[in-house]
Amino acid sequence: MRANTMAAMILAGGRGTRLLDLTKKVAKPAVHFGGKYRIIDFPLSNCANSGISTVGVLTQYESVLLNSYVAKDQFWGLDIKDGGVYVLTPRERDQKGFEVFRGTADAITQNIDFLDQVDPEYVLILSGDHIYKMNYDKMLKYHQEKQADATIAVLEVSLKEATRFGIMNCDEDDMIYEFEEKPAHPKSTLASMGIYIFTYKTLRKYLLADDKNPNSSHDFGKDIIPAYLNDNRKLAAWRFKGYWKDVGTVDSLWESNMDLLKNNNELDLGDETWKIYTEDVNALPQYVGEEAKIDNSLITQGSVILGTVKNSVLGTNCLVGKGATVIDSVVNPGAKIGEGAKVIRCIVADDVEIAPGVTVGSADSEGIELVAKKFVE
Repeated sequence: MRANTMAAMILAGGRGTRLLDLTKKVAKPAVHFGGKYRIIDFPLSNCANSGISTVGVLTQYESVLLNSYVAKDQFWGLDIKDGGVYVLTPRERDQKGFEVFRGTADAITQNIDFLDQVDPEYVLILSGDHIYKMNYDKMLKYHQEKQADATIAVLEVSLKEATRFGIMNCDEDDMIYEFEEKPAHPKSTLASMGIYIFTYKTLRKYLLADDKNPNSSHDFGKDIIPAYLNDNRKLAAWRFKGYWKDVGTVDSLWESNMDLLKNNNELDLGDETWKIYTEDVNALPQYVGEEAKIDNSLITQGSVILGTVKNSVLGTNCLVGKGATVIDSVVNPGAKIGEGAKVIRCIVADDVEIAPGVTVGSADSEGIELVAKKFVE
């Protein structure tokens, strides 16, 4: 492999247990979003748009579908000579035998041989389960200008929200002097986005030292970043201004889908200057029946609408039967809503069939109902 200025490593092995049955048999980054996309499309598209040609995707939990999906690097224009998307899984190593990834840092440590072959000057560490657009090249230029050993993307959050994040305390030049993991009384509101750029030679030394530490949890936030701070390494905070969502719960996944329906939404999937690429599904054009009613909704190709759809996102090859109503809901690919059925404030999982006349969800519910049984009657 040729030398790269920056290689990306996407951590995509989490269980996503708060998404309940959506991730029972599918890794969280492979969950559908916005009708036709999968969550992993966002960091992969960001890499492609940022000019990053070598991307490692580290998978672990329920990875069969995800592995086969990301291996098709032509979806994101990353099928290039001396580059591409590389699926990296836990494997048996000399003397240590087979080990699962013990933490975010260990996932990278287990793939140091891959990075050594790529020989990047910088390594970009990403999460595979966030919805956002970001130009990583701008972040790299900032990292270089600051002559930092590591740069962490941060987002301004409210003081109340700050208790849920890793918080970066910075000086007037945005150099980080303290990191607090989910502080009860935060000193600042600069939340880590879990997006890091490291100068690789330095990071390599810290990863190998961490690997030998029996007391380490082998995590970037808990171990590697504090180790950098303890050694007075230069850590810079790069302030991100734009749409970003951690879709870790059913409610947050629904909210992010609903954000697509807002006027002038920040994510703007129709932006030609920063496309989000995905698999081009071979589906028929959408069909809207004579008696159908559609209001403020996103309808993907292959869907047949014979009833009413309001303020909702429908995936590929969905069916809304005659007299059926879908309101304030996300209907994933392949789902079928029977005649006269009602779906209100729900996420309907892939390929679910809701029988005629059935009502799921409620306009008065505080939370979003996940409909994941294959047939609801």
